[in-house]
Amino acid sequence: MEKVKLSSPWQEFFNELEALFAADDDVKLSFDDGEEKKIILRVNGEEKASALSKLLPEEKVFGNVSVCIEVVPSNDGDREIDLFRDAFSGNPAVSFIKTVPDPYGNKVDFVVFQNKVVQFFNDNMADINGNKSTLFEDIARDVFDGAGVFFCTDTESKVIG
Repeated sequence: MEKVKLSSPWQEFFNELEALFAADDDVKLSFDDGEEKKIILRVNGEEKASALSKLLPEEKVFGNVSVCIEVVPSNDGDREIDLFRDAFSGNPAVSFIKTVPDPYGNKVDFVVFQNKVVQFFNDNMADINGNKSTLFEDIARDVFDGAGVFFCTDTESKVIG
């Protein structure tokens, strides 16, 4: 006997969205069916992303289950990574800056720092001598809070300064 699998209404809604945009190379969908249900549309092109975010509801309610709908535009137009390239030009703390495509074809930006432990005076009682030991990556993450790039540490250890 063949088993019948029933889909939840929110899964059916995701399937409908997916069917609607299956042939559109500019729209990729993903569904997080965890405790907080979320449908994410990754959209190439600001105009299309803006239109979809205005047309689709931010939340779809199915009885006592809410599904968040998020439209994420690609990184077209003025690129924040170009600002990082300018800001870190000639800085020996940076190994390289690179943009790579993610599985959905969107651009993902990385600033990759030298593999070096940085130590500086930081009187916060975490170190008996008042020093802080960390990586450039961690400092950049604190300084550029909320930046649209990923900060990483190079795998190769290089001597600088």
